Amino acid sequence: MTEIPVYRPGPRAFGQMLICELKMVARDTAGLIVPIGMPVLILVMNASSAGEHVVAHGRTALDVFVLPLVFAIVMATTGIVNMPSFLAAYRHSGILRRLGVTPASPMMVLVAQAVVGIVQIAVGIAVAYAVAMLAFGANTPVNIGAALGVLALTVAAMYAVGLIVAALSPTPNSAVAIGLTLFFLLGATGGMFGGMQNLPEAVATIGQWLPFGAGVQALSYAWIGAPVEAAHLVALAANAVFGTVIAAVFFRWD
Repeated sequence: MTEIPVYRPGPRAFGQMLICELKMVARDTAGLIVPIGMPVLILVMNASSAGEHVVAHGRTALDVFVLPLVFAIVMATTGIVNMPSFLAAYRHSGILRRLGVTPASPMMVLVAQAVVGIVQIAVGIAVAYAVAMLAFGANTPVNIGAALGVLALTVAAMYAVGLIVAALSPTPNSAVAIGLTLFFLLGATGGMFGGMQNLPEAVATIGQWLPFGAGVQALSYAWIGAPVEAAHLVALAANAVFGTVIAAVFFRWD
């Protein structure tokens, strides 16, 4: 009995899917404006006064406190709000189910969404950083390698949380609602509304173990060249791993 060969999509097919995902994201006006426009607005509102106060090693409060917060907002809005809404829409419309019976596995959509999200995050961070440097004289991190490593870990942690949202949300609207709720909850415990030093001690402690707070704190340390605390790195890695595992358990293709 002759076996029927199984064909798997190659790089060209994945490239076409990636282009389609890029077009879908580009057509989502709110999904483009919020992760880029809102962080820049927050940056501009806080940059003038923060840029005058030197913290350490020639880095100002703008570098040490405002920029990490702005970057975390870019990563959180993209990973926790935008990405889950797309996946929930694909599930709700049956796209994932139909892809499941074709050589183009639904996993390709996940990977393509991750790549597109990383591009979107890179653009958002680049725009915010360019505005900060050109308009307010922001500085580069003292430890650039550590800053890049923290950014990568934070993106992974945010996406893991976003995958949980995508796994549990039955509709696109519910994905947006859950994503926004988590975004503001993580942001509130991570210092988005006034700094972690102003939070109750118990809330601040919890916030440092969640991806938003851990990412902001770790980036702040990298910016002034101080050793990044192991607890923050462990928190980011743990969120990335456990979030992915939980999402894999509950994720439904239809």
